[in-house]
This record gives sequence, C-alpha cells and structure tokens, in this order.
Amino acid sequence: MTAAQWLKELKLPAEDQNLVSSAVVYLKKGAGRSLKAGGQWIYDNEIDRVEGAPAQESPRPETAGATQDGDILQVLDFDGYPLGYGFINTHSKIRIRMLSRYQTSPVTPALIRKRVRDAWAYRKAVMGDDISSCRVIFGEADFLPGITIDKFEDVLVIESLALGTDRLKLLILRDLAQALEEDGITIRGIYERSDAKVRKLEGMELYKGFIGPTFDTDVPITENGIRYIVDVKDGQKTGFFLDQKYNRAAIAKIAGNLPAPRVLDCFTHTGSFGLNCAAAGAGHVLSVDASELAIQQARENAQRNGFGEDRVTYQTADVFELLPALEEAGERYDIVILDPPAFTKSRQATKNAIKGYREINIRGMRLVRDGGYLATCSCSHFMEEDLFRKTIHEAARSARVRLRQVEFRTQAPDHPILWGDSESYYLKFFIFQVSREV
Repeated sequence: MTAAQWLKELKLPAEDQNLVSSAVVYLKKGAGRSLKAGGQWIYDNEIDRVEGAPAQESPRPETAGATQDGDILQVLDFDGYPLGYGFINTHSKIRIRMLSRYQTSPVTPALIRKRVRDAWAYRKAVMGDDISSCRVIFGEADFLPGITIDKFEDVLVIESLALGTDRLKLLILRDLAQALEEDGITIRGIYERSDAKVRKLEGMELYKGFIGPTFDTDVPITENGIRYIVDVKDGQKTGFFLDQKYNRAAIAKIAGNLPAPRVLDCFTHTGSFGLNCAAAGAGHVLSVDASELAIQQARENAQRNGFGEDRVTYQTADVFELLPALEEAGERYDIVILDPPAFTKSRQATKNAIKGYREINIRGMRLVRDGGYLATCSCSHFMEEDLFRKTIHEAARSARVRLRQVEFRTQAPDHPILWGDSESYYLKFFIFQVSREV
C-alpha cells in the first residue's frame, strides 16, 4: 500500500465542516500592527481577552471552558472589527497564528484544500518542469502556518511546528497527495521530521517517524543533473537543502567558465555545491564538513556521480580551524564557497553571529586567489540583508581585498518570500570576484 492509498482510507472532516470554535479573541487597542501590515502572528502581549478560553487562561471566568489549545477562533480588533481566524496556543508567545484574514472565509476543509492546491499550482508555475524535488508547502508563505512539506521524488517529508496546524496535517497531506496524483505523481511514502527543539516552545513533544506505510528512507533524487541519496530519516532538517538549488547552479556556471578551477566547498553537508562545480568542470574540489555522517553521505554522492578522490576530496574538520591552517600552508583557490548553518536562531544572539560570519568570510577571502570568486551566504532570517552586507564589507576590509559583486540571490522560488512575514525571507547569497592588487 502506498501512502497515497493509505490517506484515501482515512475518515477526515467533510469539505463544508466549519472548523472554527465559538471562542473569540479581542486585541488590545493599538495592538496587531504586524498583523495589519501583512504578518500572520499575534503575540501574547497583544491580546486583551479571550471569550471562551480555558478557565486557567480566561480573564472572564463566566465565559471559560469552551476552547482548548489548538482550536481555531475568530480574531477581533479592540473595537470588534473582524480580522480573520486563527488557532490559539496558550503555551506559545506566538499566541495566535492566522489561517484566514476575512470574516467571510471561515476555516473549513474546503479552504485547506484550496490552500494546498494553490501551493502546488504555484510550484508548477515558478519551477516549471523541474519539480521532481521541491518544497511544496512553506508554512506562513503558503498561508498554512507552522508546517513545511518537502517533496523528494515520490516521498513527502513533513515538519510540523505549530499545534493548530499539527491537528490539520493529515487533511493537508491527503489534499496534497490528491493534487499530485492528478498530475501523475503517486506518493509512496511520508516521513515526519518534527524533531526541532522549537516544538517545545509550543508545548509539543519532539517526534519523528513514518506517517502511513513504512519505506526505505534513503531516497534517490536528481537536482541540476546531480544524483543524490537523501536520508529523510537522519539527515539535517528534512534531509536536503532544496533552497540553494539555483544558487548551486549559479556558482557552477562560473566554475564551468574557468580553466579547471580549484574549489574549496565549506560546510558541504551532502556535497551539493562541490558536486555542481565538479560536474561543471572544476579540476579539483575540497569539500569540508564537521559532521562525519555528512562527509560519508557526500562521498557516496560523489561516487554516485562518477567522481573519484582525484576530482573531489572530502575532509571532516571544523571550518573555523581548517581555514587558518590552509592559509598558513599557502593554499589558494579559484572559488571558495561558504554555506554555514545559521549562526543565530534568535535576535539576542545576533552579535555573536556577526563575529562568526565576519571570521569565516575574512578567512575565506584570504584563500581566494587574486581574481578568483567567493560565494557566501547566511540562512538566518535574523541576519538581515543590510546587516549581512555590512558584515561582508567589514570582512573585506580586514582581509584587505576588494569585492566586485557578481550576483545577489535568495532562496529558490519554491521557498516564497511573503512580504509582511520576515521569517519567510532568510537566505542571502552573494557571489563576488575578489581582487587583491587594486
């Protein structure tokens, strides 16, 4: 039995069933500015009262007892003006996550179905024929807050980080499987990777495991002509970083236009940037990661594409320790790629993150030969674009190099950036030419 067949047999709410509870939340006067500017979150300090809340949370005991965490309720401004519908979680500082912004569009399975189908239609429009592996649901940016679904060929990997949407995940998965099946794609397996620590902030336990029938969790995919095995069970996040797809192609294009360039690929993970450069014609690639598991997977991916150690060499090392050692050894590269993990996951930790980004960029720039190229990025939305630009500029001054910007890019369009929702804009990617003698 495939996962798609398993989903069809589930008994889920009828299309026209109203999923909204009888509870109503009122905002404080002057609150909800982010919501009114296009955001989808309401914080705990913005709420005046909840009528129909659990007894321990309600400021009005006479209306308590009708609503539980995860329930969908109507949101009203301080003066009673309707702002839409969202689900509540009293364990979270993000008290309400919006599902609908219109009073005339209450939340029903039909509305969820429309959101899912709109999301798939969007991917087909912006990704064209190359939708074998892509992100098909991107939380708030697809108006389905707190849930992410990646498609790796005929396997779905889901990450659920919000209580309200967690209750709707089977409905969402069923609708998605049906939409894909109409385009000739039968989903054979679904794996849940809801093991991020942020779930604890929602009062939820960490979880990973199969949804429906079991299957081999090493999933073969092809991206930009490169073959990979995606470990959806134990790989980072959902197993593979789909958001860098076109950024990998951009640096590979430069590698293909240079005479057998030497490439240094830092924080390689599954080896993707280095493999794209090797396929484009790089003479030699050194790919580095601190994780032995990542290096093992990357080496296997290289073999899968016919690249031996003479073309791609893998090294398990701390990049912060390796870069100074390479510099001291007099190594120089035609292309240096810096794709670090997010150095900050909170605004409070941004100062330390700046130090980290500045350090690796100084070291990376010093390893680029005169006239060579640096690809550098940040995947933290707290490291805002202007701040990242400033940090790179400071690093260039410290490294005593001049930078000529070749390209600035963001995440691939299957990870849409929703204006008004700053969380959806997280990936900043630069390619520079590095000059030393100007």
